[in-house]
Amino acid sequence: MEMSDFQEKTYDERVIEIARVAKVVKGGRRFQFRVTVVAGDNNGNVGLGIGKANAVPDAMRKATERAHRNMKPVVLRGTTVPHQVIGRTAGAVVMLKPASRGTGVIAGSGVRAVLEAAGFRDILTKSMGSANTLNVVKATFDALEQLKSPEEEAAKRGKPVQELLPFWERRKNA
Repeated sequence: MEMSDFQEKTYDERVIEIARVAKVVKGGRRFQFRVTVVAGDNNGNVGLGIGKANAVPDAMRKATERAHRNMKPVVLRGTTVPHQVIGRTAGAVVMLKPASRGTGVIAGSGVRAVLEAAGFRDILTKSMGSANTLNVVKATFDALEQLKSPEEEAAKRGKPVQELLPFWERRKNA
């Protein structure tokens, strides 16, 4: 057997937030730590994990395991998204917009972590509404779930794929 058979997949793991949370009980407050982690393979798969424990390392381990378990594929079109999309969770609204090559990831901290872990390199984003980090990250995942493959959508509409591409790709191919 080759060595590659035993190699474990390496993921791009990013800690988004470490928060101390409290539960009020009869004798006062009980504190725990909540850690939010995003894991991705930089190639179209990304997952979110939230872990809670009395110590940060335990919470981080739980969050990382959950992020690996919750990995889902997302639609990539080169280094950007195939079309504009808006994701919503609670009061947070996140807009993802395709960008031409060389633009980079224009995003806030939580959104940036999710998109870079997923493998996006050129994308424009706008976060509106609530600034709650957890809700913003969940809204980003909601937006990523709404993405459609240009090939599938073109087949559904009965049109050539070229008509559904962003304008700079149409101009380049024309």
